[in-house]
Amino acid sequence: MTQLISPTTRFTNEEWVQSNSNKFSDAERQRSAAERLRAETDRLCDETSKTTDKTQNETNKRLDQRIHDVSYWKSELDKAADEIGSETENLLDFRKRLLAALADTDQPLAVANQCLIKREGRKGIDLVHDNVQRDLMKEVEIIEGVRNLLQRTIAQATEQLRRNKSAKFYLEKDVKDKFNAITIDDFCSGLTNESAGLQDYGGGLNGISNKTTTPIDWEEFSNENILKADREKQNSVALRALIDGILVQTQTDMQKIQDDVEVSLNKRIRETRDVKEKLEGHLDKVNGEIAAIEDNIDKLTSAIADKEKPLLVALARIKERESRPNVELCTDPAYHRLLKEVEELQKNISRLVETKDQSASELRGLVRNQLALEEDIEIKSNSLNIDEGQCQPMRGVVEHPDH
Repeated sequence: MTQLISPTTRFTNEEWVQSNSNKFSDAERQRSAAERLRAETDRLCDETSKTTDKTQNETNKRLDQRIHDVSYWKSELDKAADEIGSETENLLDFRKRLLAALADTDQPLAVANQCLIKREGRKGIDLVHDNVQRDLMKEVEIIEGVRNLLQRTIAQATEQLRRNKSAKFYLEKDVKDKFNAITIDDFCSGLTNESAGLQDYGGGLNGISNKTTTPIDWEEFSNENILKADREKQNSVALRALIDGILVQTQTDMQKIQDDVEVSLNKRIRETRDVKEKLEGHLDKVNGEIAAIEDNIDKLTSAIADKEKPLLVALARIKERESRPNVELCTDPAYHRLLKEVEELQKNISRLVETKDQSASELRGLVRNQLALEEDIEIKSNSLNIDEGQCQPMRGVVEHPDH
């Protein structure tokens, strides 16, 4: 039992004094530390409060500056988008002009080709490769060249319109992003320490995106969008100037060749009509000469007939006088005169027959000439019908309006 109960410890008076002194010292030290901590706390609270206020004010200024910067770039982007949009509308109008100009070449080309086809219907010697033919072929060549040029320019304008719209799309996308950024920064700028719902944003910086850009990258991005839009706008303006020149030049070229065709066609019609009139005049003369030569043949036929009976009479007399008897069969003057008469009559008949044959030959030549003249007149009439009756009316409706 005595082994289980520990004896009570006894301290000396010095130990008691020392213990009290130690407690006094520990309490004083702890109190001093606490006082120092409270003083540091006051100082720290004051310092952090001032730092927080200063930092928050700086942040507010930075947010306001950022809103100003973003708003500036947004206005620049809006301005660039408006400019490229306006230029795109202008280029669309120019493209419509090109399309209208291309459509207006359909009729002149069709008429020129139709005239070439019609003129293939000329006959004989009139199927000639004249100035009209050359000018018509040149007109077809020029119009086809104009069509090719217009089609290439339309394709170029279409591509430029695509590039303009692409530049505007990226500008508007940038504007939209900046509008959203301004909205967010406006909201952030309006947040105060008394704003409701701040506790929803607790939890530190967890979840902050690392997909950020530097201010330089940010500014260069928008600047490049503006520069790209400006380049496309300048290209579009230059293209419109080119289109203006093309439309003027192509209209001038087509009008000139049309005028050239009209001049050569009118000249050819005058020449053909003049030749036709001359041929008709020669035909009238040939017809008159045919009638005269036919009368001449009739006259010669009658003259030959008139000589045949006297010849028969003379031959009959000679024949009968050969039956005179004996010495009466004398070559008297009558005999010689009868022989001379027969000789003269035969010679005259021979001359008349020869002249009649010559007249018949001339008549055949005149008839051949008559047929040739009539055929040529028909050819000229056909040519006039084609050039004046068909080609000229078709070409009368052709126009090359300004675009």
